[in-house]
Amino acid sequence: MEQSKFEYNQETSYETGMSGAGMTTMGMGTSTPCCEMAMPSQTMMCPPIQECPQERVCHRYMNYEVPHIMPCNTRIINHHIYRHTYTPCFTSCEENVVSNVYDRKCCF
Repeated sequence: MEQSKFEYNQETSYETGMSGAGMTTMGMGTSTPCCEMAMPSQTMMCPPIQECPQERVCHRYMNYEVPHIMPCNTRIINHHIYRHTYTPCFTSCEENVVSNVYDRKCCF
């Protein structure tokens, strides 16, 4: 026969859970529930059961703008290039040579 979830305790005439949860042990090996005894028509009041905590994970992303100062120097280098060219400058000179030729002829 399948075992019931609850068993009846004849010595103290109340129901206890099979797992022993919600029970305290008092001297002489007898168990008493943490719940208060109630009449058959009344509801039993038990302390709250502590459940295992649940965890929710919320991912939050924060964006930050980090300004960076990056110095940029402009260097201008002027190259002066001298190209030497040679242009001939011609000079000339002129000589006049006069020659007189006298022929010995008689006069006309």
